[in-house]
Amino acid sequence: MSIQLVRIDDRLIHGQVVTGWVNEYGIEQIIIVNDKLVNDSVQKSVLMMTAPANVKVHVFGVGQFNNIVKKNPIKKQTMLLFSNPIDVHDVHQNGLPLESVNVGGIRYNETRNNRLSKAVSVTDQEKAALDAMIADGVDVFIQMVPKDKKETLS
Repeated sequence: MSIQLVRIDDRLIHGQVVTGWVNEYGIEQIIIVNDKLVNDSVQKSVLMMTAPANVKVHVFGVGQFNNIVKKNPIKKQTMLLFSNPIDVHDVHQNGLPLESVNVGGIRYNETRNNRLSKAVSVTDQEKAALDAMIADGVDVFIQMVPKDKKETLS
């Protein structure tokens, strides 16, 4: 597989992703795995326009992605992009081997009241998903941009 980066960021594609991570890893395609976004054609088109012209963007629901990746190996330099830890854990539990997961921004709100860092807050269920991946040996770390130091969550 050519998955270069698995990132959780509730903003999905934005400046840090485009200018930092895409260049750092030579990303050729971004696969967004998100059940809500898959049915929102307006938001999907906005995200596709945000990506650099040379980077393909695909959007799949979680179950759809789980089925596709079992039958079609990822060949391009790829970033998997998720908006929450629960979806990443689902994909991992359904057979996608993950060595590491980069946690970017997950904004604080009334339900995400467990602060893991200045830029990362999670619900109890999201925290449990992160803990489960760590228990499975996945290196889960917070790093906003490539030049920042990694903060390991374990």
